[in-house]
Amino acid sequence: MSADRECEGRRRALELRADILHATRAFFLSRGYLEVETPNRIPSPLPESHIDAVASGPWWLHPSPEICMKRMLAAGFERIFQIAKCWRGRERGPLHLPEFTLLEWYRAGIDYRQLMEECEDLFLYVAGALGMGPALSYRGLPIDLAKPWERLPVAEAFARYGSVPLETALAEDRFEEVLALEIEPRLGSPKPTLLFDYPLAFGSLARRKAGNPAAAERFEIYIGGLELANGFTELTDAEEQRRRFEAENEVRMRRGREPYPMPEAFLRDLPRMPESAGIAVGVDRVVMLFADASSIDEVVAFTPEEL
Repeated sequence: MSADRECEGRRRALELRADILHATRAFFLSRGYLEVETPNRIPSPLPESHIDAVASGPWWLHPSPEICMKRMLAAGFERIFQIAKCWRGRERGPLHLPEFTLLEWYRAGIDYRQLMEECEDLFLYVAGALGMGPALSYRGLPIDLAKPWERLPVAEAFARYGSVPLETALAEDRFEEVLALEIEPRLGSPKPTLLFDYPLAFGSLARRKAGNPAAAERFEIYIGGLELANGFTELTDAEEQRRRFEAENEVRMRRGREPYPMPEAFLRDLPRMPESAGIAVGVDRVVMLFADASSIDEVVAFTPEEL
């Protein structure tokens, strides 16, 4: 089938996508957020072992707008959101595209638990704007978006669904394998799941948990087995963040990948960032959810293969 006929065949999903974007903007504007745009080309992505940035001359296309948005928080912006095109190498499959769309928002003065509540509100608002209400079906699974969503600590998820407990998975370097293959498919139905309190080694840019320094205040959202979002209480300790970036670069080198230069401007501004929380939501996957689509190809105008 020609690319133009494929595009026409996706008309319903693309119209739904437009409605979701309109509703998302209305939600944040109603709550006093400022919509921002930050540069797509940056001199250094955040050093993360599992993300490959796409080079653009001597710089990179941003894998997410995270760096610049957090520097805006440090500069005094308290509520900001962005819907941005992002790029990551080595990502292609039913749930991945090398070019995709992220919704990110950051808010000063809250932690990850308050951010979880705002996530619930956003999805309910969008569902209402689409005329769907809280009850959905995704790939044959019933979904009830009504609050409260399930809140599940990572350790409990391993105990409930994993073949080994969390401590064993970490000791055997099987955390990501067990999470992806055994746990994630069982999350998010009938209620969405907020999976929270990740081991510190997988804390990324999240703050250490108060009273439990082995855990990080990070959470992810799963609905119908679909991973949709990754959020944190933001880490503002620049030295700890530098150590984590160095550890990520060491992992990259062990895997035969180039390390990234340190994002020095970001690290310089980090101590001025107020207590805050932020999250990245995969817009394409949100459209998949509301369109009941099994492939990300069904919810974009063109796939890379059609260009």
